Amino acid sequence: MNPSTPAIVAQGAVRRLPRPALLALCLAYTVAGFIGREPWKGADLAVFGYMLEMARGATSWLDPQLMGLRPEADGLLPYWLGAWAMQAAPPWLPLALAARLPFVTMLALTLAASWYAVYYLSRGVGAQPVAFAFGGEAKPADYARAIADGGLLALIACLGLAQLSHEVTTHLAQLCFATLVFFAAAAMATRFFVPGLAMAMGLAGLILSAAPALAMLLGAGSAMAHLLARDADASGRQRAQRAALAIGLITLAAFAMASVLDLWRWRLVLPVELLGRGGRSFGELLLWFCWPAWPLALWTLWRWRRQIMRRAPSLHLTLPIWFAGVAVSAALVTRPADRALLIALPALATLAAFALPTLQRSVSALIDWFTLLFFSGCATIIWVIWFALQTGVPRQPAANALRQAPGFDAVFSLPVFLIALGATLAWAWLVHWRAGRHRAAIWKSMVLPAGGATLCWLLLMSLWMPLLDHVRSYAVVMQKIRAVVGPSPCIALLDPSRDQIAAIKVDGSFMLEAASDTGRCPWLLVNAKTYGERPARPDPARWQLQATIRRPSDKGDEWMLYHHSTP
Repeated sequence: MNPSTPAIVAQGAVRRLPRPALLALCLAYTVAGFIGREPWKGADLAVFGYMLEMARGATSWLDPQLMGLRPEADGLLPYWLGAWAMQAAPPWLPLALAARLPFVTMLALTLAASWYAVYYLSRGVGAQPVAFAFGGEAKPADYARAIADGGLLALIACLGLAQLSHEVTTHLAQLCFATLVFFAAAAMATRFFVPGLAMAMGLAGLILSAAPALAMLLGAGSAMAHLLARDADASGRQRAQRAALAIGLITLAAFAMASVLDLWRWRLVLPVELLGRGGRSFGELLLWFCWPAWPLALWTLWRWRRQIMRRAPSLHLTLPIWFAGVAVSAALVTRPADRALLIALPALATLAAFALPTLQRSVSALIDWFTLLFFSGCATIIWVIWFALQTGVPRQPAANALRQAPGFDAVFSLPVFLIALGATLAWAWLVHWRAGRHRAAIWKSMVLPAGGATLCWLLLMSLWMPLLDHVRSYAVVMQKIRAVVGPSPCIALLDPSRDQIAAIKVDGSFMLEAASDTGRCPWLLVNAKTYGERPARPDPARWQLQATIRRPSDKGDEWMLYHHSTP
């Protein structure tokens, strides 16, 4: 009996979500975005450049550098994983795909750990629904499984998860390891060996991925949440105390590890910008990045407020509140904020899951209609622009797309078309299924958001992949440089960014040297962004400007290519 719970759930409402459908959804969401694309400008390309240099033995594994530039993120574990994967990959496997394989695994592990975290939190006494006077309430195991299905669907539906979880960066590693800690904290009072191993791996992984302070906060908060839990019987409280002790000891060991390895780094920024336009921007980021989890999470806080206001609130509320609060606070004082906010999504999705058994039918219908219109509209736009690029009809969408991607030449691919068509037909079937009489399952309100998010992501990563590669990679830039340089592959670089260096390294067609060491190279590449800021510019008596090369769709990313005027 749990009189303080707002959840009233009958056994018929916790029927199982078909496992093949759930696994297919997770597989489609995970794989799309990792396969068939070039490394993209920014952190994705820069990190891949460091991995490639490490795999080739061109830089130290303990102090990787690209032409004297160290990585922006200090954690080396993600770089090691990518480099090891490239070294172990067979010759026929592209190096970019090989480097992504550990990160595919980490995203899949994030989804699995999120499901099990919600499952174990739902098994707690405080999370159980109201017991009916004559029976018929949901069984604990079935209820927990249905809530976990809803939590996983809510996580996949989060708009901010799509792109950042498919990049080869330390932030995906931090998301994976933080979710392992979340799962371990949720399951530690029920199981010990696997959660204990997950807690150790998660904290150690966070430390080696440049987030030692985050690891300490999550570990200490998890131990405190177990100590404060009072919604179980005597044996349950003893298990919670043992779990708190185990988590505390593992956290202390992680603290010692970070101290011995001297991994404490502070990259905090004062959030003074939040007082002005910056605060509005951060609020807008929260609105779209965490959609649709955040409104449901707020609803959970309201409907479960009686348990939250108790002196000892239930673990299924305190744990996700703490994880989400830490991540949002970290996003306030670190940059970029969206990548730090990524860690909050599993906890917000967990809170959103506990809103599902309390939603009224009218609210569920509103979610379904909004989701149907939003994602169907997005999918239609993607198809229309793709068709316009292929045929030129309608003219205006094609012209708008080509204006943003000058020089793009669309090529039809039958396999890509069939994949996109299959995903669209699956969406149509899902909408038809949801429109039928399937009112019982409590996870039903998250089916369309998760399916729609997966559909649009899959369409972008199939139909629009050539277009996105054209505007977001450096492949076109490298082609233009090769066309100008010709048979003289030696190039000196002046003030390049990390991703620009990585782009040239990945291309592999040029021999590079720093501009300060130039003497052999007849060509000089200058970062146009810093050209006007340099007190000393290339000597016009020695260097002649041959071309200004701009990456498509980005006027701020230009290179000035000079040629040696003397033999």
